[in-house]
Amino acid sequence: MIICCIQTLLLLLGGQLPLSARVLAAPATTNNFSYHRFISGNGNKQIHFSGVRLHVDSAQSTLFAVRGGNITLPCRFWYEPELSSPREVRIKWSWLPSAGGRETDVLVAIFPHSQSFGQYRGRVQLRRDFPGDASLLVTDLHLNDTGHYRCEVVDGLEDKSTSVDLELQGVVFPYQHPRGRYNMSFHGAQQVCEEQDSSLATFTQLFQSFKEGLNWCNAGWLADGTVQYPITRPRVPCGGHGLAPGVRSYGRRDRHLHHYDVFCFSSSLQGRVYVLQSSQKMNLTEAELACEEDGAQIAKVGQLYAAWKFTGLDHCDAGWLADGSVRYAITRPRKNCGPPEPGVRTFGFPPPHHKHGAFCYKPQNQYI
Repeated sequence: MIICCIQTLLLLLGGQLPLSARVLAAPATTNNFSYHRFISGNGNKQIHFSGVRLHVDSAQSTLFAVRGGNITLPCRFWYEPELSSPREVRIKWSWLPSAGGRETDVLVAIFPHSQSFGQYRGRVQLRRDFPGDASLLVTDLHLNDTGHYRCEVVDGLEDKSTSVDLELQGVVFPYQHPRGRYNMSFHGAQQVCEEQDSSLATFTQLFQSFKEGLNWCNAGWLADGTVQYPITRPRVPCGGHGLAPGVRSYGRRDRHLHHYDVFCFSSSLQGRVYVLQSSQKMNLTEAELACEEDGAQIAKVGQLYAAWKFTGLDHCDAGWLADGSVRYAITRPRKNCGPPEPGVRTFGFPPPHHKHGAFCYKPQNQYI
């Protein structure tokens, strides 16, 4: 009660609380990193240093990598003019997903201590190859690591930052529910992509696939909640002949009420997809068991697309996949193997008792 009265009196007299009172009332930081001794008589720890400027820069604005790989996101800082002795700075890396949303912390460091957060815990560290090196090493890249990364350097009241965009190289594929066209809400589409060893494609990934020739008339969900589709050969059912090739957009749709197909994204494999050699065709159950007996699993759709894209899988005979669909991959188009373009062909979801071949997937650590 006494403190409250004193604060009220000070506000009436001076319009502001003194610094000490305001500091006591400040909320605690969430990452538990704070400065110590940054206000002192030591020249190296002063907030203001006359005529010296802090600079932060990145050597590249966009980097490309593949799933499971490692990447270094460049960031360096320096002073002009150069300082005679090093200063204690706070380095923070944060990430904004490609699909948009909230920026989240990746790593915070005050040398020699650092802490990583969330999905990056244990997968990131600062490189520190030279004085002023704040580059971030990211290992075992995940499909959803794409996005906008910000490197922020704080020295007292000086705060400078730079940014780097990370894109994964991979393949976008349209996916339709076994029940048929336009049967998935946004969250259903997200789950389907994950089940097929992939993630919801971003607009950037879909647009890149369009430039590489992806031509698909059915609209599908993207990671940002929009519904779009790519057309390289305009025709009447897909917007008409009068429209130029491009990515058509329905805009943002209700994630619960509206239902569409989906565009999924897969990157490089951490294993091998192969055709199971068998003297006879199999139904779906037999195909699953045959892969297991061979020390593998029946392949998922995303794994088949990744094998086609990254390892050149080429097999004209169709085979079962884990979702109950029957497909095959062609890198060298030829007679009796479908259309004249490379791609993954699909026979849809035939009755599970039908007889076909099988595509199996064996993780890298299980290679014979």
